[in-house]
Amino acid sequence: MTDMQTLYTAFGGTIETALKALVTDGVLPEDASFKNVTLEPPRDPSHGDLATNAAMVLAKPAKTNPRALAEALVTKLEAAPGIASAAIAGPGFINLTLDPQVWLDELAAITALADDYGRSTMGKGTRVNVEYVSANPTGPMHMGHCRGAVVGDALSSLLELAGHKVTREYYINDAGGQVDTLARSAHLRYREALGEDIGEIPEGYYPGDYLKPIGEYLAQELGDKHKDTPEAEWLPYFRAEAVEKMMDLIKADLALLGIHHDVFASEAALHAAGKPDEAEKWLREQDLVYDGVLEAPKGKAPPEDWEPVELPLFRSTKFGDDQDRPIKKSDGKWTYFGADLAYHMQKAESADELIDIWGADHAGTVKRIKAAVAALSEGKGKPTPFDVKLVQMVQLMRGGEPVKMSKRSGNFITIADMIEEVGRDVVRFTMLTRKPEAQMEFDFAKVVEASKDNPVWYVQYAHARIQSTLRKALEDEGFSPSSDAIADLGDEEHALIKRAAQFPREVEAAAKAREPHRIAFYLYDLATDLNAFYSLGNTDTQKRFIVKQDARLSQSRLFLAAAIGQVLRNGLRVLGVEAVDRM
Repeated sequence: MTDMQTLYTAFGGTIETALKALVTDGVLPEDASFKNVTLEPPRDPSHGDLATNAAMVLAKPAKTNPRALAEALVTKLEAAPGIASAAIAGPGFINLTLDPQVWLDELAAITALADDYGRSTMGKGTRVNVEYVSANPTGPMHMGHCRGAVVGDALSSLLELAGHKVTREYYINDAGGQVDTLARSAHLRYREALGEDIGEIPEGYYPGDYLKPIGEYLAQELGDKHKDTPEAEWLPYFRAEAVEKMMDLIKADLALLGIHHDVFASEAALHAAGKPDEAEKWLREQDLVYDGVLEAPKGKAPPEDWEPVELPLFRSTKFGDDQDRPIKKSDGKWTYFGADLAYHMQKAESADELIDIWGADHAGTVKRIKAAVAALSEGKGKPTPFDVKLVQMVQLMRGGEPVKMSKRSGNFITIADMIEEVGRDVVRFTMLTRKPEAQMEFDFAKVVEASKDNPVWYVQYAHARIQSTLRKALEDEGFSPSSDAIADLGDEEHALIKRAAQFPREVEAAAKAREPHRIAFYLYDLATDLNAFYSLGNTDTQKRFIVKQDARLSQSRLFLAAAIGQVLRNGLRVLGVEAVDRM
């Protein structure tokens, strides 16, 4: 195997070589495609080490039945280096049993590649823009933002490991009415900082105490200059200052979570650059935007003040929507949808692929925004693949009861609150223990339990246990990891190696599916296998990692343990979770 070629890619190449030989023999047609051929562990370990569906997917183009093709393929595979035997199962699956040395070589590869084990060239340097969080700059980061933030950040790390060039982006919604409300709320706190009794916060303003420092800062900067001046005079300045200070707070909150973006794109700057007008012009040229009148609201009588107004409409019905959608309002301002089109066109100028992490409440807009982005990117001469990952909200619990809201924020639990209580690693790992589109409960009591039912503790414990074993072996017996005797390892140890060897495959599969939670699932399985092996030593001292009377065997098992620890570290790094050495 080459430096970056691990077991699954190596034997994937072996299968492809065998299939090409069947093309040469005339068994397979010259135009046969191997695209859907897979190589994976068999569901039942007793069936062998690897399984391929090659005969199943290629039987039709070969104009034969799967078992007949499998027989021809088995003959080729049995002669290939590293394969001890090949057997046909069921209607035509092929199970492969590898030479034991193959697994020992993979163990050595884990150690040699170290932090690069699992790194792939699959992405071929493709530039991927991942946009995530993008919360309105009107308050600190809260639980509603947390899950999407972690999913987006872990996905970015996963794609980088799989060979993509990733840009982490945050879109600042600093051009809407909510920013004017923020400015007015900041002005209220500014007057308060000057000594005015502001009383109850008016309905519609942002009530949280997090705006008090901004008011105090503005009071120090301005004195009473804008205490009594008309709103028109102070609003633009207060809006800019409030957004800047809120983004500082948001960046600090995200940093607590270990999240740092490469780009912060401003909606206000987007409008100033004329990007929405540019997008509208192109869409009109493609007859995807036209001037038309929206239908009256469905299902009920129109409001008395409703009037039909001609607006520029995007032909979203062409893409499965129930009505065409306006890109501008009746006052000439851009709708959120209209601005979003332009923003995605801007992102596509410097990326080969786009991925957005959205809350599940945006599900209704996915189809039309993807259609518009496809049209816009095609207009640039380069269609840009665009994917949207929807993330469900998280229900906060404490011992099975809903959590009360935070006093600091006014009406929600902040990310800072969560991290202060349970720690960053717990928050990040827990957010990846379920598929993002699935509902989730985050129970403050359960996520800190020291038990197998708590995945983050269990995986970190497995790594800490390995490090403790390595320290104890060196301090007590003078034993250190050595590959000199790894041939002495038995079936249980080989099972551990086989699980570890799946990591590069899991990275590629998770990256293709855009599903970083798969790495969390894999790490839990690896930790389970490791701890199961440890438990064997409770009843059989010869199964322990440290066998005092057998230095050779101990050093071999320590070499295995160190390699498993390396894989755990590499996987946790994708998730942004620390691999602790002590617990």
